[in-house]
Amino acid sequence: MGTFDWDLDSGQMFLDTTALEVLDLRPGEFTGTPAGLRVRLAPGEEARLDARVAQALKAGRTHYGAYVRSRDRDGAPGWTHVQGRILRDPRGRPYRIIGILRDAVHDPGEPGAAGERDEGRRRMTGVVERTTAILAHARTVNDVTDVLKDPEALGHLGAVSVMLGVVDGGRIHLVAEGQLGAYVPETEYTRIDAPLPLSEAVRTMRPVFLGSREEFQRRYPDLWPYIEPLSVRSGVYLPLIAQGRPVGALGLLYTREGDFNAEERNVLMALGSGIAQSLQRAILFEQEHDLAEGLQKAMLPRRIPEVAGARIAVRYRAARMGRDIGGDWYDVVPLGEGRVGVMIGDVEGHDTDAAAVMGQLRIALRAYVAEGHTPGMAMERASAFLRDLETERFATCTYADIDLTSGMARMVRAGHLDPVVRRGDGSCHRVQVAGGLPLGLPAREPGEAGAGASGGPGAFGAAGTGYPVTTLELHPGDTLLLCTDGLTERPGGDGDTGLRELMEAVRDGPADVEELADVLCDLVGDSGGGDDMALLLLRRRGTPLPRGGGPLRHRLTPGDPDAPAMARHLIRAAAAAWGAWDVADEIELAADELMTNALVHTDGVGGVSMRLTPEGRIRIEVEDTSSALPRRREADDWAVSGRGLMLVDTLADAWGVEPRGGGKCVWCEFAVPASAPSPPEPGAPGAV
Repeated sequence: MGTFDWDLDSGQMFLDTTALEVLDLRPGEFTGTPAGLRVRLAPGEEARLDARVAQALKAGRTHYGAYVRSRDRDGAPGWTHVQGRILRDPRGRPYRIIGILRDAVHDPGEPGAAGERDEGRRRMTGVVERTTAILAHARTVNDVTDVLKDPEALGHLGAVSVMLGVVDGGRIHLVAEGQLGAYVPETEYTRIDAPLPLSEAVRTMRPVFLGSREEFQRRYPDLWPYIEPLSVRSGVYLPLIAQGRPVGALGLLYTREGDFNAEERNVLMALGSGIAQSLQRAILFEQEHDLAEGLQKAMLPRRIPEVAGARIAVRYRAARMGRDIGGDWYDVVPLGEGRVGVMIGDVEGHDTDAAAVMGQLRIALRAYVAEGHTPGMAMERASAFLRDLETERFATCTYADIDLTSGMARMVRAGHLDPVVRRGDGSCHRVQVAGGLPLGLPAREPGEAGAGASGGPGAFGAAGTGYPVTTLELHPGDTLLLCTDGLTERPGGDGDTGLRELMEAVRDGPADVEELADVLCDLVGDSGGGDDMALLLLRRRGTPLPRGGGPLRHRLTPGDPDAPAMARHLIRAAAAAWGAWDVADEIELAADELMTNALVHTDGVGGVSMRLTPEGRIRIEVEDTSSALPRRREADDWAVSGRGLMLVDTLADAWGVEPRGGGKCVWCEFAVPASAPSPPEPGAPGAV
């Protein structure tokens, strides 16, 4: 055994006298460079040795070793073992390699079989390296077992069967058994103190090598009845030790007979070490994911309440990404008087903190809507609440306040996906909901413009909020779908494909919401795709309303002189269309009085809505942002105001006030005659 010293900067290599003798080189024959070794290496060995050195340098390792085929000056074959230590400067740059050259012809093994022995050694070493590299990507215990049970991997190891046991308390849980079998089949769990080789390996933390069938029979009589019918002649049971404690054991069975030499044992121990690290990582990964997923589920509603007039289905799927869970949530809030609030959202991030923030935000938003705040105001307060948490996270959300009696839904959106509606006839479309900023982001300054913060027809909100309200009518049999982006995201970030698949599945899926929810979940599978996914479906029940039964919705903005006139025109036309031509004047006058009160006595943006109730009444609602309740006054003969509510009380069949969180709703109702007269012909008395 000789030594060498290789200066990487100059390329010069020094071999001592013994190293020259190992390679059968005379002092004058060596050129002083690595190329001078070429004359004593078999074809192809120089390239393999260079690759081994380059790999060690690139990987930042401090040592490398290799067996290479060599030949003496007469051409006789031999084997040389090269082992080097890489020296690096403080910056990590390699500058020198020192090491040994050793004649390996007489390494332990069968006499005269040095080439075969080394070929087998290299094969097994390669298997260990490949197996370790593959296991580095294993994220679950199932991933580890799939690698070990692969027939090709077993073939490279020379084994005909493999078994993997995981330590679970004081027992060993058999989680994988491939090919021939050979473990006690009656028990999935065995005690660590059982007289079995897998248990002994765990108990003693030392490998068990069995070189013959006789040894199997003598040492483990309880196992022998299961080994005897098999063509097994030897085996090894390796303890899988990580951080000084056993996490499991690996069993390999062979058809070859004979004991394992020292080098084979070292290779197998190296294999066991790599598997142990991967197994422990997978176990911890699954434990962390289960903990995180349990936290997230605890933050979600424990049950969905039964809501009269609707069928609701929810689904949640967690991505299998260790602690990388998301802050997806859904909720259903009964609001009384035939109304229900449904919401869905997603907190930024994929960790336990995102799940914790989600739970707080869900509860806060639930409280705001349950208190009676309008959708826009509830969303505004939820955004302020998230900012006050100082988590530096934002969240997207969609909330819908649905009157199941009339089918009118008021929706607000904070940077979230648009909802989807499937009509009773099977057609479906996305609902363009006027959007505001995601929750938790700094509020806009007054008057500051923002994309998506303004509504269109059918959209209005409260003054001071950045969340305009969009109205939608859900007819009996219609289904509203809310989801997070985990349902539409696809590998590679192709959201268009996912959205197209979602729309096709909604259109072609079953009408039952539970069955439809299962179909939609199948789009991403049990794993939840690459992200967590939450889904909420609401299908409205009930008898279809007469065609044209509303609702009518119009926005009222202070300072817009045309808004009241347009509202009066629409209300009169709707009253005529709904068979109330003979009381259209009274309806228009009462609505005008309510609108005037809202515009004169409040400062906020409001809206007027009109719909036909199932009881056959026309209902007018005027919303504003003032919490002060109106009161009827008795005006004297010369007063110019104070008669509005007196007129409404006289003209309408019923009227009242409903608090709406940061505002209120003043309403009145008119009975529609059972057989309404036809409108007068143009030019006749009373025609307009």
